[in-house]
Amino acid sequence: MIQVRTSAERGLAEHGWLSSRHTFSFAEYFDPRHMGFGPLRVINEDQVQGGQGFGTHGHQNMEIISYVLGGALEHKDSMGTGSVLHYGDVQRMSAGTGVRHSEFNHDPNDPVHFLQIWIMPERNGVKPSYEEKHFDEASKRGQLRLIVSPDGRDGSLRMNQDALLYASILDGSDRVTRALAEGRLGYVHVARGSLTANGVVLKAGDALKLDGESEIVLDAAQDAEVLVFDLPR
Repeated sequence: MIQVRTSAERGLAEHGWLSSRHTFSFAEYFDPRHMGFGPLRVINEDQVQGGQGFGTHGHQNMEIISYVLGGALEHKDSMGTGSVLHYGDVQRMSAGTGVRHSEFNHDPNDPVHFLQIWIMPERNGVKPSYEEKHFDEASKRGQLRLIVSPDGRDGSLRMNQDALLYASILDGSDRVTRALAEGRLGYVHVARGSLTANGVVLKAGDALKLDGESEIVLDAAQDAEVLVFDLPR
């Protein structure tokens, strides 16, 4: 099964200071056909205006990943972690038994653009933890760079779920493939540009669900940045 989820079909939230697109049901946007895919529960594409952001709020038992596409994202949490993330930075927070945090645009003038991803954990009730790393363009260009995994292999961030998250930047004649083991799900989300995934043309904000497929095949169409998920059911 291959199913397209176009950018235009996503849920929309416009709050003045925040413009958000919801791939799956979230907050006031609800669609029973789009509640998640395997343990992948949320992909929100957020653009936050200068100096604005999400005040302190709590989470439990969720793996939360932020992938910064532009601007400066400031993070503070109840674990004592504080940082400012820029393009190429990836943040993973395991909420576990409970954590409170805030996210703000560190820049008073220019917007910050990022993807926030929620993945349901393999085990509930773990001790909350935080991790961040920078993945430069060279490490992603023309190849799938593992950025989050259950065991932190190959310099990736570690999460509490048997899922793999890759990032890639493709252009020209670039082609990358990812084999899917039997019983695994594949998910492709285009962050910018355009490409072809398993023969389907996708543009920025589009996504592709793969169930029962043996591999993911990505061919560049226009300078594209893409996230690829290898998921359990």
